Amino acid sequence: MEANFDWRERPRLVEEVASVIRTRIYSGKYAPGRPLRQVELAEDLRISRTPLREALRILEREGLVTADTVRGVNVINATPRQILDAYQLRQVLDGLAARLAALSAQGRAVAELQPILQRQRQMLDPWDIGEYTAANVDFHTRIFYLSGNEYVIRQIPTIYMTSQIFRPGAKHERAADAIEEHTAIMHAIAQGDAPLAERLAIGHVQNTIDMVVAWQAA
Repeated sequence: MEANFDWRERPRLVEEVASVIRTRIYSGKYAPGRPLRQVELAEDLRISRTPLREALRILEREGLVTADTVRGVNVINATPRQILDAYQLRQVLDGLAARLAALSAQGRAVAELQPILQRQRQMLDPWDIGEYTAANVDFHTRIFYLSGNEYVIRQIPTIYMTSQIFRPGAKHERAADAIEEHTAIMHAIAQGDAPLAERLAIGHVQNTIDMVVAWQAA
């Protein structure tokens, strides 16, 4: 996503700036651990530092960046063990969220998830890893919200966003299969088949865990 901001009302501008930085993190343009220097970012995005600071606070709440008075703002980083741990916890949470969504939100599943799947398909050709990953995050977090369980929803910034940055599963060859798995999960939720939705969600994350393990062993 190229930064091309014309005049915006403040809330919209802040969200758009956050979206640009978020996508650059997902794409790897801003690598894990990279400092995000506000003067350079403001010049690059051609905006003032006030909306930039607000955008960075959004990303901090999401768990994508860390901020302190000594080190400044940095893209989050994690060890290989933390990456695997994050996916293992995600597997449990994704299964639970899908099961709960099938029990309580089947009537909303297609309307809320189908447009996200369409966005993902559009990112396959030409391949755009940043936008694809952003849509992937939207798909899974939307299921968390559809679960209606506030304690599940609270886990999004602490565990979900972290795992997305280190996603070897976002490689192009895996992406098309992942979309088909997403589609099956959506249909299971829409049909109110809680056991199937949970099983498909767990299996979907397991496929990514397998890739993480292979990636770490390479």
